[in-house]
Amino acid sequence: MTRAFSQKHDGCEVDGTPRDRSDFLTYVMTLLRCPIHREPLSSTWAHNSADHQLDSLICPRGCRFPFVHGIPRFVDSKNYATAFGKQWNLFRKTQLDSNTGTNISRERLVRCLGRSLGTLQWRDVLEVGCGAGRFTELLLTAGARVFACDLSEAVEANWENCRTYPNYFVCQADVASLPIRPEQFDIVVCLGVIQHTPSPEATIQALCSQLKPGGLVVIDHYDKGYPQSLTRKKLRSYLLKRSERFGMSFCLNLIGLCWPVHRLLWRLRGLKGTQMIRNYFLRYSPLVDYHDAYPELGHHLLREWAILDTHDTLTDVYKHLRSKEEIEGYLKQCGMIDVEAGYGGNGVEARAVKAANA
Repeated sequence: MTRAFSQKHDGCEVDGTPRDRSDFLTYVMTLLRCPIHREPLSSTWAHNSADHQLDSLICPRGCRFPFVHGIPRFVDSKNYATAFGKQWNLFRKTQLDSNTGTNISRERLVRCLGRSLGTLQWRDVLEVGCGAGRFTELLLTAGARVFACDLSEAVEANWENCRTYPNYFVCQADVASLPIRPEQFDIVVCLGVIQHTPSPEATIQALCSQLKPGGLVVIDHYDKGYPQSLTRKKLRSYLLKRSERFGMSFCLNLIGLCWPVHRLLWRLRGLKGTQMIRNYFLRYSPLVDYHDAYPELGHHLLREWAILDTHDTLTDVYKHLRSKEEIEGYLKQCGMIDVEAGYGGNGVEARAVKAANA
């Protein structure tokens, strides 16, 4: 991800159609490091593979990181984000703008970046917590060179959604020990993630360490006003003691039970007194309802978004809350300047630039 490398690809189209990805992947290999020993990695090929599939990445000290379904895995599949992986693979396209026909994800990304997506062309972007790819596809369509990662098996959904883009790499990895040399990226994007990690402060520090001097970090975080009703707290406490499979099944059944009431009250909202009843119901229902925020999604997608975010809010192992001032303060502690933070979206949205002497 050097200037010479980008010049080699000047003039390439970035319309999402298939291209030869070998040059980009070869370059990514020069950046990869063992997340344990920080040694360069070499690749091995699968035996008897007609299509020359990579088998694993090998550290000189003996660590082996396998490719599973074409994706390198630097962590065990069982971890605190396992439930997220299940939901994104089940609803792989639900939140992609290319699927919804809306600009919901684009508007959120542009707002958090504080600039147009057109400025991302040939920028080296690290996306941490890439999920199914609602932001990954926008970054790639804008012409960015994207290194995407997620702790969960959501990387499989991301790969299926974005694999046709030439300047794209995805792996399953932990933000606390990313398998790449530090200070390699112009922009680091981490949206909808930090509050779900064991330590938001350690996560922010890890993100900032991946920026080149002068690079931009873009993050968000739940704020202290996050809606945690008693119903949600009780159900979350119950589901965290069960398996991820049970949690998803429970949430699907919960939606089946409660969604018809949500839908009925939305349709009757114009009748006298109904809105007051609806407001009271929404206060105590455990479901996340986007009828008011995104009515353009239509009934089918509104229901799928409700499933995703209800499952998210009831099964996340970690749910941290931070104020705008706390986020600003920690970004500054990490050597960031030009810190901008405000309330919006999921809570606190912030961006900052890495100082040259950080």
